[in-house]
Amino acid sequence: MFTVSNASTISTTTTPQPHLSTINQNPIKSLEPINRRHLLTALTISTTPFLTYPLPSSHVSIANARGLLQMPPLRLSNRYFLVRAGESEYESLGIINTNPVTKTSVDSGLSDRGKKQAVRAAYELKAMGACDDGCWIWPSITQRAYQAAEIIAAVSGISRSYIVPEYSFLDARGLGAYEGKNLESVSEVYASDSISQRIKPPPTDDGTPNESVADVFVRVTQLMSILETQYSEDTVIIVSPDSDNLTILQAGLVGLDLQRHRDLSFALGEVRFVDPSSIPTYKQPASAVYKCLKPPNCS
Repeated sequence: MFTVSNASTISTTTTPQPHLSTINQNPIKSLEPINRRHLLTALTISTTPFLTYPLPSSHVSIANARGLLQMPPLRLSNRYFLVRAGESEYESLGIINTNPVTKTSVDSGLSDRGKKQAVRAAYELKAMGACDDGCWIWPSITQRAYQAAEIIAAVSGISRSYIVPEYSFLDARGLGAYEGKNLESVSEVYASDSISQRIKPPPTDDGTPNESVADVFVRVTQLMSILETQYSEDTVIIVSPDSDNLTILQAGLVGLDLQRHRDLSFALGEVRFVDPSSIPTYKQPASAVYKCLKPPNCS
């Protein structure tokens, strides 16, 4: 720690003014050598008040700052609705499509059936009073999710300026080598999920990510941290292009073992309210539902 005990050693002798004849001399040569001890002492005197000044009583630990969301959270500052977008053109053909390169393509948009599912979801949200006092709609930038968000906004009478596109945290879960295969083959991925949340689908070389449950959990936790920091006492509607984003998010929120996320599967166009009573409070004992209090670190 710095000390000021040597402050008395600072010389108080006035340095004589240079003679006029020395003004034109080299200024660098005319400088006196710096006394290291005096310099350190002067710095000690000037910085000590800042080091010892008490912090305001309102100071809080960074670890406890709002916005650094821990799963499951002790509380949520906002009201949340989770919506899975309707069927996409790829899904109508029974094809797995999770490559983010194609997420804004027309084929990633809603099929005719998917549009009807999105309309039903919008009216369900309206019946639930989701946007009665205003709301923010956060869809993935994936075509079908953003189209569903526009339908929700239109039915709820919400300006499109309240649609906030999310560019990465809500991408459909990347299924690697399963890209382009039949939708039924996704059951193999879920079989692996039930064994470990860290098992990734086989990789591929076409740019499609191969994400484990734990990988998706990181993304959706980052999303919730942003929302909980940016808004307070608002309503937020999260629109995902797939089910896995939402099931993994909800499992984290309620403390369910992430390996069981498939138990919370969302149907196409399904709407679900995040019930605050389903979020465990501090030190709530484990039960048949709350299997994981520190996701993703669960056995």
